[in-house]
Amino acid sequence: MIKLRYVCLTAAVAAIVTLSACNTTPTAENPSAPAASPQATEAVSNNNHSGHGGKEKININTAILSELDKFEGKLGVPALSNKIQANRPYGSPEDLVTKKVITQEQFDQIKDQVGVQEVVLTGEAKDVDYMSKLGLMKGHLLVAQELLDQNQPKQAEPHIGHPVEEIYVDVEEQLNERKVKEFKTTLVSLQDLVKSTPKDGKVKTNFTSSVQAVDGAIAALPADQRSKSGFVLQVINELLDAANSEYSAAIADGKVTAPIEYQDSRGFVVYANELYKGISSQVAQQDPEAHKAIETSLAELIKVWPAAIPPTKAVKTPTDVTKLVKTIEENSQKVVDKSNTQAQR
Repeated sequence: MIKLRYVCLTAAVAAIVTLSACNTTPTAENPSAPAASPQATEAVSNNNHSGHGGKEKININTAILSELDKFEGKLGVPALSNKIQANRPYGSPEDLVTKKVITQEQFDQIKDQVGVQEVVLTGEAKDVDYMSKLGLMKGHLLVAQELLDQNQPKQAEPHIGHPVEEIYVDVEEQLNERKVKEFKTTLVSLQDLVKSTPKDGKVKTNFTSSVQAVDGAIAALPADQRSKSGFVLQVINELLDAANSEYSAAIADGKVTAPIEYQDSRGFVVYANELYKGISSQVAQQDPEAHKAIETSLAELIKVWPAAIPPTKAVKTPTDVTKLVKTIEENSQKVVDKSNTQAQR
């Protein structure tokens, strides 16, 4: 994973709000999806349309690096995501050229997907954003635990570092709003231990404390909301979207060339699968056909990451993974729509 993957990401869903409330923000792959409801997001200041009715605009001022990776992958420019982030803020999309981040020719290839609009989240969309960020933390820690269990502390260390270096800053405001006890210190302590003395017995204790802290932050959301299929499916799809971007960055010429990105995506998919198990019976009752499609696709996704240590040859192509993720998203939307329809009766 590229360093500082999630830094400076206030309201990241400016780029990745999907399946919020009963609607979906249009995406490049699904331009016909309905726009997010005005109750879910409020546009604040800007000279750029958010892309409703067309391709989704990726907010280069706030998007997480896994979203910016889409530009990096399309243009084939190494470390472009970090370069975009390092040159923030941008007054307009064209600043990518004036600040010499990319050339005019490169900008012309992605200009329809570049935005600088700030979005303020409210209601359920804000809660989905909150749990999704914490879910990314969980995914990192899950794969770090696997690597520690395999006596691979050097490989585990980046995944312990990412939650505190890249995600915590973005979720900190919401943690304070929800009166969640600060746990950045716990994460930093664990990271320092793994770096300096990975065999220290305190590593296991601190790791448990870190996981419990993230779980405690998730528990700040009402229990009935965390168990509601429509809500959880939105979180799952945010995690899978991030996993899809990471996996695409990990594969080149059919080989796993970036192990950290491979491991990031594995952690996100593993946690998404765990979340689905908790609501699968609900989904099966609400829409048996959608449940079958989601369950089958998740089972196929899990096979893409046979272990935390990546195989030399990729199990599936990024295109194959994208198709599976889209199948899950499309069927999730059916369930979300049904849930919202029932709730309105």
